[in-house]
Amino acid sequence: MTPQEISRLTAEICARAPVVPVLTVKNPAHARPLAEALVKGGLPALEVTLRTPAALEVIREMASVDGGVVGAGTLLTPADVLAAKEAGARFGVSPGATDRLLDAVEDADLPTLPGAATASEAMALLERGYTIQKFFPAEASGGVPALKAIGAPIPQVRFCPTGGVSLANAPAYLGLSNTVCVGGSWVAPNDAIEAGDWARIEELAREASKLTG
Repeated sequence: MTPQEISRLTAEICARAPVVPVLTVKNPAHARPLAEALVKGGLPALEVTLRTPAALEVIREMASVDGGVVGAGTLLTPADVLAAKEAGARFGVSPGATDRLLDAVEDADLPTLPGAATASEAMALLERGYTIQKFFPAEASGGVPALKAIGAPIPQVRFCPTGGVSLANAPAYLGLSNTVCVGGSWVAPNDAIEAGDWARIEELAREASKLTG
């Protein structure tokens, strides 16, 4: 799959809702009810970070939830890409980008949000053909003013800012012309996951699904 095709498919996934939940799940038993709550609340695209031993099993469980589109976050290596695709991930997210990683997602036909934090990184990805990118870490990299400034000379690229994005500042990001959606963990707090409070998570998802810029 070419970078242009990857960007087109990634844009379609990002356009499903204004927020992509960023999920770090430790217990596979939580996977299905968590995904069901988020999808029911209006957030169908789900990013499961590969930061726990259970992550791939969680992706397998979530992949069968009706209406959901599960992806794998924290892709760092070609091995991560292959493992995520085998587990059922339909898209990927990376904190940054390397040639080896991009080769792997293209070979695996995996729609992916490659990460960029500077104009140079965004330009390098654009040069390769990636017009949909992850702006990370968003708040630490200058937040809304930085993303707005990058967008002025590089309007060809749209971003999913992630990292420090919250219910409070998400509308400001979504109000930028170069933001396609945001990534955030606030819609699935760890305490709610551990308590099995799926009603709370569904309500947080519903609130997030209505966000606009």
